[in-house]
Parts: sequence; C-alpha cells; structure tokens
Amino acid sequence: MKNTLLILAAIALSGLFFLNCFMFPDSQEELMGNSKSEKTNLEISNNNGFAVVELFTSEGCSSCPPADELIAKLHREAGNKNIYLLAYHVDYWDRLGWIDQFSLKEFTNRQQKYQDWLHLFIMYTPQFIINGTTEFAGYNESALNGKVSDALEIKTTADLALRAKPDKDSLEIHFKTNLLEKNTSLFVATIQKQATSKVIRGENKDNTLHHIQIVRQLNSFELTNKEGKVTVLKTNNLNPKDFELIGFIQNTVTGKILITTKADL
Repeated sequence: MKNTLLILAAIALSGLFFLNCFMFPDSQEELMGNSKSEKTNLEISNNNGFAVVELFTSEGCSSCPPADELIAKLHREAGNKNIYLLAYHVDYWDRLGWIDQFSLKEFTNRQQKYQDWLHLFIMYTPQFIINGTTEFAGYNESALNGKVSDALEIKTTADLALRAKPDKDSLEIHFKTNLLEKNTSLFVATIQKQATSKVIRGENKDNTLHHIQIVRQLNSFELTNKEGKVTVLKTNNLNPKDFELIGFIQNTVTGKILITTKADL
C-alpha cells in the first residue's frame, strides 16, 4: 500500500512539472509564441515612437503668439527625440485688418478636415493636433507635453524613408516604406525653419512675432506602392539652411498619422 502511494505521489509531481514548463510561459513573448531571442530586426530597428505636432495659428489672432512660443520651446527641448513640428497659418483671420504673409486657404481646409476627422463642433486657433488623433487648445502647455510624451511611447513597426533630388523648378522625392494600407496618402511639407514679422494692424498690432517650422507648402499623393517618386514645386529661396522637408503617411478616412520622417534638401 505504501509503495502504491509513493508511486502516485511521484506521478502527481511529474504532472505539475509538465504543466509549469509547457502550459505557463515565463514571459509575454512566450505567451505570444515568440521566444526572447526571436524578435525580428524590423521590430528592433523600427519600433521607435514619434510625435507629429501640428499647430494651426495666425498672425491676426491675439491668442496665437503664446502657442508659437510653446512650439518654439518644444523645438528647443526636443533634442534627438522623434518630434516633428509643423505650423500652419490659416487665412480666416486675414479679414480682420492684417493679412498673415504665411497664410493659405489650403491650411484652413486641412484644419476643416480635422474638424471632420475628430468630430469637433468648432474650428479655432491656436489649436494643437498630435499624430492626427488628439487635439487641444494652443495655450495648454501641460497637455502639449503630456500628449507628446504619450505619443513617443507608442511603438511602431512602420518605416518611411525620403530622399529629395533638386531640379530646376521642382524637387523629385523618392520614397520607400514598408507600409501599404487602404485609404492612405503620402504628405510632403516644405518647412521654413524660422521667420519674424512686424505686425502693424489687427489684434497683434505693433507686436513683433517670431515663428518656427512654418509650413509653406503641403502636397499629398495617394499611396499605391511601397516605393516610388513624386514631384513638388520649389518654394522661393529654397535652401538647406533655411528649409526642410517633413513627410508622413496619413489615413485619409480617420486622420491618423501612421509614420513620419524628414528628408535632406
């Protein structure tokens, strides 16, 4: 009888050992069917988070200079983080006595698209939008820092590379990505790195305004291939010292930005 009990106990202990070793993985990687050493190079090299910070602003809006200062501060403190800054000057403030030299109707149209994408009741300035998915008022520094930090924590396996080749009146841009999804477009923004304006009329009368990361041109191309070439017109005085190109892939139904990068001029 004693021998029988010892045999049964041994069998039970062996069963528990089997369950522990094969039914309960030691890590999340094993739970998903991947050992710790089986991560692909793509996951390791391309999983950095990013933050595309879009600011809608205007020289004719008295509430906008503080937002311009916030984006400048973020630019100074960004370091080598994957933070991409784009300031769009809308044109609907131009009718109040001061025409913003950087304003374009197409930037107003882009903000209207965000009103649809984000289901907003109103359109206003200054307005920050992060990665096309969240928005808040341009004076809210804590929201800006918090949302940027949150975005940087979201890892991605998407990748995008751009190379610009200047021609006489245009730029030929070669793009390559590992991302090809339905309802996506490649956007290429021509950015003027900084500028100063002396405002003589309107709500900011007699103020000198300092701007950074001014979008001077925004072009979009439906994404149908993972690699190809697109062409954009050169802006006036385009040069590597004062300008840069920012490219990003955006879902044209939801507004979500999926991946971004810069291109050298």
